Amino acid sequence: MERLVKNIKVIDKNSPYHGQKVDLLVSGGKIVGINTESKAEVFDGTDLCVSPGWTDGGTHFKDPGYEWLDDLNSIHEAAAYGGFTRVIGFPNTTPVIQTKEAITYFEHFNRTKPVQLLNLAAVTRECKGEDFTDMIDLHKGGAVGFSDGKEAIQNSDIFLKTLLYLQPLNAVLVVKSEDKYLSMYGQMHEGVTSTLLGMKGIPSAGEELMIMRNLKLLEYSGVQSSLPVLHFSTISTKGSVELIREAKAKGLPVSCDIAAHHLVFKDEDLMGFDTHYKVYPPFRSTEDIEALLEGLKDGTIDMVISDHNSWDAEHKTLEFDVAEFGAVGLQTVFSVCVEKLGLDLAMEKLVYNPRNIFRLPTSSIKEGEEADLTIFSVEEEYECSEDYLKSKGKNTPFLGKVLKGRAKAVVNNRQFKSL
Repeated sequence: MERLVKNIKVIDKNSPYHGQKVDLLVSGGKIVGINTESKAEVFDGTDLCVSPGWTDGGTHFKDPGYEWLDDLNSIHEAAAYGGFTRVIGFPNTTPVIQTKEAITYFEHFNRTKPVQLLNLAAVTRECKGEDFTDMIDLHKGGAVGFSDGKEAIQNSDIFLKTLLYLQPLNAVLVVKSEDKYLSMYGQMHEGVTSTLLGMKGIPSAGEELMIMRNLKLLEYSGVQSSLPVLHFSTISTKGSVELIREAKAKGLPVSCDIAAHHLVFKDEDLMGFDTHYKVYPPFRSTEDIEALLEGLKDGTIDMVISDHNSWDAEHKTLEFDVAEFGAVGLQTVFSVCVEKLGLDLAMEKLVYNPRNIFRLPTSSIKEGEEADLTIFSVEEEYECSEDYLKSKGKNTPFLGKVLKGRAKAVVNNRQFKSL
């Protein structure tokens, strides 16, 4: 792999070339020259930007177990076209990611791919919240963090012990926040719209109560770290933002993310009973969206993730109350981020913060560094059509909408993939 990327604008706050247009020579998996002559194959970077590779901090892998919904190849393609060089998956596959052998399955796939599919390993066996996995062994085996994925840890004793067990590993615990008893049978955000539609609501209190409990247990544990120890995934309410803002002000080692689609859609969009809008956590109120945006801007919210969750028509084209929750999202995250946050803040949420939270290697755009790059256009528009989506599932509320900002190439692991 040798490419000369010509006339491209560098977007990397850690690079001496930040904001400049350069010619970037990539060879043997490294940046070997900047503004140097070469006879390498040329990639025209006119009107494009290059940054360190983006990381998605939350995707629902369906392989192994449900490969007809998404396999490793389709996830890889969706991630690449979304601009990601790393994707971190929740452990709720079949079998659950709870052995080193399960992680090895992904490592074998990653060997020749520009997008690295990384794993959060299960905290408890089968993600049932009862018996612990061998977290030390899993950490040595390559897990980048620990989580029970879509299953919130309901047992307070299990949660507290997990924080203590992970302390010597310097690993992050990623949690969903839900009181399952308050949320049981819920179909959408609890509010005026759910009442009008006659659907069981999912109250904001269910999320906020679990965040309150987990923050209290973190404080009680006495665990301290310069890096986040506890990460709240896909928070969605104004109250959740306020709780985490207060925790950070106290100095607690916490971080959090939101799913990109929660910045765009609200509960009123479900008036048509379109199951593409059925996600979890549910789309909330306009007030919640405004709070999420404020939390992103003031640093309370650290990442924006895809929460990519692929389903086929058999699981989605159903009556609303029996359809599955979830939407594909890997290819639309950047468009949402750059529109809602601007480019510089989008890079914080997609490049720098994820690597810090998950203790991943850092890279910068300068000579001698590893070539781990995303090349993208801020201005190019595209229609989010079924043909555009590379995931096997086409379930997204963005379907048919025109979005702006897309990846044009990913460079990583000695691979240069033009898109």
